[in-house]
Formats: sequence, structure tokens, C-alpha cells
Amino acid sequence: MSISEQTVLVADDDPDIQSLVVLRLERSGYRVLRASDGQEALDLALSELPDLAVLDITMPKLDGFEVTRSLRANEQTVDMPVILLTARVQDGDVKRGFEAGATDYVKKPFSPQELGERISSILG
Repeated sequence: MSISEQTVLVADDDPDIQSLVVLRLERSGYRVLRASDGQEALDLALSELPDLAVLDITMPKLDGFEVTRSLRANEQTVDMPVILLTARVQDGDVKRGFEAGATDYVKKPFSPQELGERISSILG
């Protein structure tokens, strides 16, 4: 599957961060879905089945941990890679993220280039 056929879901309630990530991914050739809260992210993930999800932890309605756990509990999305992109950098938060089923954990502030490289690495 070429990059142009791969879809990434980006969920962040901060429009500036969301736009930064979306711009970087679109420039790299990915199709990008946007969500501004956890419930919208979960609904999009289940209806569109993206190849990977980038989720903020602190979002309205459902947080990134809850969305990740819901994705892991659904047979259609159980194997979907999830990157948590967050300012919550305490060891306990990182541990909670991986326990919820995250594939990777990127701390804010972050390098858009590094995030792009991690996504590319996960998606092959």
C-alpha cells in the first residue's frame, strides 16, 4: 500500500496543533481525517477504519486513553496503531497510555518531522 492510500486519523482539541499535524501528514501524502474530541475520533475510527490514529489524551467527551481502550476492544480496530500525542508526560501517564494499548507515545512539545518519521516507521 502506497502512502497515498494510507489514512491517518488526527484527534486533538487544540486547532493549532491539529492543523500542524494535518499539514505535515498531508504534505507527506497521507489522507487525513480530523476530530476535535474523543467521541468524534472514535466514531470516525469505527466508520472509516484509518490505518493509524494520532490521539491527544486531554480531549472533551472521551479522552485519548478511553478512545484507545475502545479501539482495542473492537475487533475491526484491535490492531490499529495508536500514537498518543500529549503534554501529559509523567511516568504514570506514559504507563497508562501503553496499558490502554498505545503503540507509541509522543510528548508535546514535539517535532512534526519526528512525528512524521514515527508514523512512517509504524506504517512501513
